[in-house]
Amino acid sequence: MPLAIFRAQLRSTPANGHAAFLPHIRKLVFEFCNKWPSSQNTRTFLLNDLQSLARQNPHVEIVVRQRNQREPIVRGFYVNNRDKVIPLNSLEVTAIHKKVRLLLDSSGAKIKPLKRRPVESTTEAARGIWSGLHADRPTL
Repeated sequence: MPLAIFRAQLRSTPANGHAAFLPHIRKLVFEFCNKWPSSQNTRTFLLNDLQSLARQNPHVEIVVRQRNQREPIVRGFYVNNRDKVIPLNSLEVTAIHKKVRLLLDSSGAKIKPLKRRPVESTTEAARGIWSGLHADRPTL
């Protein structure tokens, strides 16, 4: 009697691709001070725009924490166990929107420089090393 193939064995793990999308960010933490003037725009953002942000991103856990006598920050936690911190001190509300959008769209990966070091070989080239001192001089 042949072995039965169970349906559960044919399932694949969810990953970003054609049929599924898993967001990279999992949590946003807003930290601010109730008294400092540099937190005024952050408090305005939290009072006016936080609910709409939470409704637009139901996959993200949003935490608001009071951070007395410190500058306001927003911290993003990602699926790859990394986090990014952005200071919000004295930013306008629209700039705070942009910074939050930056965290939401980011993958959480470490920033890699675009300018790479030149490739240096550990072995000698097949033709050898050319030098103007070793070249034959043309005869006139």
